Amino acid sequence: MAHNETGRDPTPGMRFSPVLMARLEALAAFTEVEGQLTRRYLSPAHVAAVGQVEAWMAEAGMSVHTDPLVSAFGRYEGRTPGAPAIMLGSHIDTIVDAGRYDGNLGVLAAIAVVAELSARGERLEHAIEVAAFGEEEGSRFPAHILTSSALIGAAGPALLDIRDADGITVREALTRAGGNPDAYGDCARRKGEIAAYLELHIEQGPILDTQGLALGAVTAINGSVRTMVSVAGFAGHAGTVPMGQRRDALAAASEMILCVERIGASEAHLVATVGRITALPGAQNVIPGRVAFTIDMRGPSDPVRDHAHAALVTALKEIARRRRVEVTIDAYQRNAATALHPLVIDVVAEAITACGQQPLRLPSGAGHDAGIMAGHCPSGMIFLRCKAGISHNPAESITMEDADLGVRVLLEAARRLDRRLG
Repeated sequence: MAHNETGRDPTPGMRFSPVLMARLEALAAFTEVEGQLTRRYLSPAHVAAVGQVEAWMAEAGMSVHTDPLVSAFGRYEGRTPGAPAIMLGSHIDTIVDAGRYDGNLGVLAAIAVVAELSARGERLEHAIEVAAFGEEEGSRFPAHILTSSALIGAAGPALLDIRDADGITVREALTRAGGNPDAYGDCARRKGEIAAYLELHIEQGPILDTQGLALGAVTAINGSVRTMVSVAGFAGHAGTVPMGQRRDALAAASEMILCVERIGASEAHLVATVGRITALPGAQNVIPGRVAFTIDMRGPSDPVRDHAHAALVTALKEIARRRRVEVTIDAYQRNAATALHPLVIDVVAEAITACGQQPLRLPSGAGHDAGIMAGHCPSGMIFLRCKAGISHNPAESITMEDADLGVRVLLEAARRLDRRLG
C-alpha cells in the first residue's frame, strides 16, 4: 500500500465521497429550470448557489468573502497568518441543461480537502484558498472564463457593457445580484498572493475511461477562437419568390456551417463547432432574411488554429459573395493554448501514484479557469474520468470510488505543493 512523504496512509478507505456526492446532488437543485440543471452566471439560481457554497466553506473552517463579480472565496490560514495561498477550485455556473459535475466537482472537492485539514487540526505553511468562479462557461454572456480573468487583472471595463440574449448588461446583472460593477478592478490579486492554483475537474473526454484509469495529470489546455457570424439576406414570401431569385440567409448559413465542419476536420487535433443558430423572422412561410450563428474553434497549436480560422473567414466571405448575402464575422474572443506548470504537473502525477493509481499525463481539449490562472501563478489540473467521456450533457456520470480518489489526490497534491513551493 502506498504512503505519502509524511508517513500518512493516503488511501484509508472511501470516506469523502458520501458527503461530496450528496452535496453535488444538493447543489444541482439550484437551477433556473425545473427538471434540468441550468445555472447561468448571476441568475437567481447562481446567486443562491454561491450562498450555499459559502455556507459549506464556513462549515469547513474557512473565512469567507464574495468579490465584486460574485465569485466566492474561502480561506483556511496556514501556520503563519497572511501567508501566500495555494488556491483550489473551479466554477459553479453551468451550461444550459448541464451535468452535475462540470466545475462543481472541483469546488466541492476543494471544500472537502479543507474540511479534512480542519478536522485534523492540520495547518500547512501556505494558506489554502478555495475559489468558486463564475461565467466560466459563457452560457449567459459572451465572456468565457470571466471572473478568473478578473482575478488576474485581465478583464477590462468593456466587460461591464456586454449584453446577454435579453439585452441585460453585465453591469445591470451584477447590480441585481448584489455585486459591485464599479469595483470590478478590486477582484485583481497581487502577484505572490497566490502561490499556486490547482483544479480538479472531470476529464470531459473519453481517454481515461477508455484506458481504465481514474485520474490524470493535465499538461496543457487547448487554445480557442470564439466567433459570431451574422448573415443578412432578404426576407420574402415562401410561395412567390422563385428559387433562383432568392437571397436566403439560412440556406447561405447552412453552407457556411458545413464549411466550418470541413475546415474543423482538416487538421489533426483541431475541432470546430457551431453551437447556436438563430434564424429570423422565424415564420414557416417566410424566407429567412437574417441568421446569426456561433463558431467555437479549438486546438493545441495557436499557429495551426489561427491559420485554419483565417481560411474559414475567407471561405465564409466567398460563400456570401456567391449567394448574394452579406456576412459579418466577429472573432470576439481568443484564448491562447496554455502549457501548465511542470512542477504542478509532477506533483499531481506523484499524488496520483501515492494514492495507488497509475497517472496519465494528457492535455485538455476544453478550456478551464486553470488556463487563465496559469498567467498569474504556477497552475495545474487533475482530471477525473467520467463515464464514456460524456460531458456538457445531463448524462455526466462519475463513480463514488473515483470521487473519493479525487479528493484524496487533491489533498495529497496540496500537501506536496506546500512542501515543494518553499
